[in-house]
Amino acid sequence: MPEPAATQRRTRVDGGALATHAVLVAGALFMVFPFVWQALTAFKTMPESVQVPPTFLPNEWHWDAFSQVFTAVPFMEMLTNSFLNTLGRTLGQLVFCSLAAYAFARMQFRGKNVLFAVFLSVLMVPAQLLILPQHEIVQKLGLLNSIPALFLPGMFSAFGTFLLRQFFMALPRELEEAARIDGAGPFRIFWSVMLPLVRPALAALAVITAMWSWNDLLWPLVVNTDPATMPISAGLTSLEGQFMTNYPVLMAGSLIGSLPMIVLYLLLQRHFVQGIALSGSKG
Repeated sequence: MPEPAATQRRTRVDGGALATHAVLVAGALFMVFPFVWQALTAFKTMPESVQVPPTFLPNEWHWDAFSQVFTAVPFMEMLTNSFLNTLGRTLGQLVFCSLAAYAFARMQFRGKNVLFAVFLSVLMVPAQLLILPQHEIVQKLGLLNSIPALFLPGMFSAFGTFLLRQFFMALPRELEEAARIDGAGPFRIFWSVMLPLVRPALAALAVITAMWSWNDLLWPLVVNTDPATMPISAGLTSLEGQFMTNYPVLMAGSLIGSLPMIVLYLLLQRHFVQGIALSGSKG
């Protein structure tokens, strides 16, 4: 039979684990509730969606909002714009951030630390302060109301460079020395030896950038005023009326627009968690 002290200790551990799981479940329910409310509202009628007191489940399940959203706005065009914006910004950050991170982590040149400190100082600048100069640059390039205007300013990221640099710094230098002895140049070492080893960080950066790009609202509203060139995040704002908003249609569009990012996160969840967890332990 176990000792009384051991039994008490095990009881305390079980009680602590139960309390921890209860808090986690409550937090999960709190975070999932807005998404559940959004999905249920999409199946309600307009009067039912603004009813006071509100109803949780619809009295009758209606699918009309999912068809109306495609006629209320150019939904498919906006969805395509969101895909192109997300793809361009994500690929751009993976290319430019990985190159810059490798240079800061593995190459030696004068003023590297000072340049990297200046590079990281960009993280302290609010993104809203960069909108006016970025808009002026895009305007002078003649790219207003175009798809490239959505993703060109976001193809460079100080955060992405820092994240990948942490991984590159943790890789053993013997790998580079062995590749250099075999006659590989700097770019060949980067592309064939080092880059495949930081795939978890690349996946994490891809998920973060894709979600940020898909949900970005302020920059698309500033740079593209034509509904045909708006992404879905900005296009859905046109469904909000000054005096009345058709909430079932708005929620149906938001629900459809959020599904691609949910699928992306589920596909890359393991790499995303691994990349974020390892980035904090490497330096």
